[in-house]
Amino acid sequence: MAEYHPQDIACALQLNRASVYRFAQPPSVPAPKKPHPAPPRSLTPQEQQRIVELVRSERFVDQTPRQIYATLLDEGTYLCSWRTMYRLLSQAGEVRERRHQRRQPLYQKPEWLAEAPNQLWSWDITKIKGPQKGQHYHLYVLLDVFSRCAVGWLVAEHESAELAEQLIAESFTREEIERSQLTIHSDRGAAMTSHSVAILLSDLGITKSHSRPHLSNDNPFSEAQFKTLKYQPQFPERFGSLEDARAFLQRFFAWYNHEHCPSGIGLMPPASLHTGEAHQRQERRRQVLAAAYAEHPERFVNKAPQPPALPEAVWINPPQPGGTASSGEIQEKSSVPDSGSRL
Repeated sequence: MAEYHPQDIACALQLNRASVYRFAQPPSVPAPKKPHPAPPRSLTPQEQQRIVELVRSERFVDQTPRQIYATLLDEGTYLCSWRTMYRLLSQAGEVRERRHQRRQPLYQKPEWLAEAPNQLWSWDITKIKGPQKGQHYHLYVLLDVFSRCAVGWLVAEHESAELAEQLIAESFTREEIERSQLTIHSDRGAAMTSHSVAILLSDLGITKSHSRPHLSNDNPFSEAQFKTLKYQPQFPERFGSLEDARAFLQRFFAWYNHEHCPSGIGLMPPASLHTGEAHQRQERRRQVLAAAYAEHPERFVNKAPQPPALPEAVWINPPQPGGTASSGEIQEKSSVPDSGSRL
């Protein structure tokens, strides 16, 4: 086999000769590093062990190195700086919080699926401003996650578990819910986690679910409904009285359930999807679009128009294949961009 000079290889491949020479050399083996000699001012191993044992002793076991250092100085003893004590304890793996700390429990991410109305409700409480600064009213809302229909609401001067029980029980009876049919999801407010509400849900055969602490987007549907309320052009800066607030909210929820058309449910009013009337309305919309296509097919480039699809399933925190969904994700099988709405 012919041998080639590195200069010939560099010319043939149009490479820099220095690079060819460098790659032709065998890899150099680094010389073993010599251990650095200990500085003359460093502590001997015996002194280090003595300091660690002193810090571990019964006398100093509950004190910080700063306190130990100060105590020894007052007694006329200097072993090392308090920072060196910390370093020696760190090398021994003994630097940690010595006091008993409350361990936060691990909260499981709620994952709930609704495939029909009255399978999964979401509820929350929000504040609305009263007539004077610092005065608020409390709005309780029960929302069906699948249909977005507000199945129950009330407004009061205060937040209490008794009012929450009353709202849940009345809505449960009005919707004719059967035992083990319904799951109610909420955040961890005082009324939501109260013992009396938990007993009521157990008596009614309702499964309860709570968001993880400090994650309001684990309850996304209620948060979105409150945003729709407070972003209405007619929503006042303040309500003059509790009766004023109730009158406004009666008009709002009538509009929200029967006229408002969220994009997540195929631009249908929530009440129509909740009662099953949405399928007939969907068919009427399809006929209108078919007639428009028959009259002017040239106006539709790709295909005949279709109304937005109705949802088949709605998730709170859908499970993701090969991973975990981020908190508060909403997944629906049909969705189109939402448009602004007015009361």
